[in-house]
Amino acid sequence: MKTILLVTIPRILLGLLFLVSAIDGFWWLATGTNFIHPPTSERGLAFEAALQNSGFIWPMIKVVNLIGGLSLLFNVVPAFGLALIAPIMTVIAFFHLVLNPQGLPVAAILVVLGLLLVWAYRDRYAALFR
Repeated sequence: MKTILLVTIPRILLGLLFLVSAIDGFWWLATGTNFIHPPTSERGLAFEAALQNSGFIWPMIKVVNLIGGLSLLFNVVPAFGLALIAPIMTVIAFFHLVLNPQGLPVAAILVVLGLLLVWAYRDRYAALFR
């Protein structure tokens, strides 16, 4: 039961969030519109537009979201998937902290889920700190 609450549920939720984010990002690339776009501040929209208009960062982020999300969702090398999306989760958290405070609840959920999984997979990351 402990494994389900502390590993499986966070892994699936985080995988779904990043999979949906990837699909939404690819949809934007194809159509110029979003499926899902929560309320965003003017500065937040400017930052998002800069990423989208760069020509390479937005697609790269969405590919990483897709790979990391699928890895977590299907439990195939999930520690690697989490390592892939960790920098993106950090940017999301600071984005909401600095540019778009109305999104802080979602950012907090991402941080909590991510930290639960980092703790669960800590043995897989141990070699990085030796």
